[in-house]
Amino acid sequence: MRFDLVFTMASDLNWDQLEGTALVVGQGGIGKALETMLASKAPKLQLLQAGRQGPFVLNICSEQSLDQLKKELRNREPLRLVINTAGWLHRNGMGPEKRLQSVNALGLEESFRVNAFGPILLAKAVEDALGHGKTAWFASLSARVGSIGDNQSGGWYSYRAAKAAQNQLLRTLAIEWQRRRPNVTVSLIHPGTTATNLSEPFRSAVSDANLFSPERAADQILNVIAKQTPVASGSFLAWNGQTIPW
Repeated sequence: MRFDLVFTMASDLNWDQLEGTALVVGQGGIGKALETMLASKAPKLQLLQAGRQGPFVLNICSEQSLDQLKKELRNREPLRLVINTAGWLHRNGMGPEKRLQSVNALGLEESFRVNAFGPILLAKAVEDALGHGKTAWFASLSARVGSIGDNQSGGWYSYRAAKAAQNQLLRTLAIEWQRRRPNVTVSLIHPGTTATNLSEPFRSAVSDANLFSPERAADQILNVIAKQTPVASGSFLAWNGQTIPW
């Protein structure tokens, strides 16, 4: 029997039974809400909170910083869960471009550096820690606007392209890990529009029904992860578990 087929009949993940280490990267609204929810849902997990401001200081765009993470994980319980919430949308006057003439190299570089390069470099840093053979999950927040097939409105050049690049990189990773890390499920998750600092300047047209609190977004993300198995590794999913076209 092929190893990956062992998981086809797996039921939803029982968070309260999961033991080992959980790594949450990013200390924004969703990242902090995920940490609080994991502490409640999965009390047997040792939580490693990482971000630019700590508690474990981490810059996912720095290979030197990621090397420190790799060393830290060697001294911890087996890594069972990684959730990357780090992302870049706007800063210092740079942000989503409404028209071509607003596109510039600095905005493109920053968006790709954080939204595309960061997640795959993070995966590289944690790969050895996922080699324990137990089931594990690697999830990274993507965005529906990163879907090429679903792009009906244009604009947001750098953010769309960087998220699409992340999708391709992690989809490729999932294919490799099906051979080398068949216990690990890779997921790309669109959390929905969430009331955080990242989305604040761009959500005026979003109805209250479609604007999630960080707590609701975190709960939905964990619900999606709980249903994923290695057979479906590399999927691009919305907050409600529905597949998003590439």
